[in-house]
Order: sequence, then C-alpha cells, then structure tokens
Amino acid sequence: MDVLVLRGRILFAVVFLSSAVGHLTQHKQLGAYAAAKGVPAAEASTVLSGVVMLLGGLSIVLGVRADLGALLIAVFVFPAALVMHAFWKESDAQTRQTEQISFLKDTALGGAAPVMPAFFAYAGHDLGLTLPGPLFHLG
Repeated sequence: MDVLVLRGRILFAVVFLSSAVGHLTQHKQLGAYAAAKGVPAAEASTVLSGVVMLLGGLSIVLGVRADLGALLIAVFVFPAALVMHAFWKESDAQTRQTEQISFLKDTALGGAAPVMPAFFAYAGHDLGLTLPGPLFHLG
C-alpha cells in the first residue's frame, strides 16, 4: 500500500512541480501573460505561485507534511483556475475550448487536493514513506 500511495502522490505532484519550474524560470513571460489576464503585480504573483507549487509539490512527493502541501495546492489552484482560465469570457471557439480544458483540469486537481489531508488524517500513521506523519487528525 505504501508504494501505491507514493506513486499516486508523485503522479499528482508532477504537474505542479513542472509548472513551478516554468513559473520560476520564465517569470517574465508568464508574468506578462498573467498581466494580460488582469492579475495584479503579475510577475511577483507568478514567482509566488511558482514557490507555492514547488513547496506543495515537494511536500506531497517527499511525504513531509503532505497533507499541508496538498492544502497549499488547493488554495492556489482554485483562484488560478478562475482568473487564468475564465473560458466563459472568451469569444473565439478554439480559445474558449482550450481555456475550458485548463479550467476543468485545474478544478479537478483542486478537488483532489483536499482529499489528501483527509486520507492522511485517516490512514497516515499506517502508511510508511511519510515524515513526520499527518499534521491534521480526524476525531
């Protein structure tokens, strides 16, 4: 079970870790894109979002307070979906479809992220490959 959970954590976090690298290494270009979407302090917001994704993703992969890392991801991804992928504002059909796919991906990942803290609170002490155990507890 430990390896199965580890594999799931890695696969879940890969998208955020790769996006974090992009946000941190291409912050000028992505900041300009964010500015076009109306994000205030766009370049700084791009760097901050990269740091949040990096910390959350590493936390999940390494199993160090993975429940808290997953909450960081959830806090980031929902506002990002609403601001960056507002498909309902697009008039071009192809752009609308692309933004809708990105919006749905982000909301699906954002919906899965809060499941992790609940899972770790319930079964965290029985799982190996995590340090130092869940931050949150049920009951």
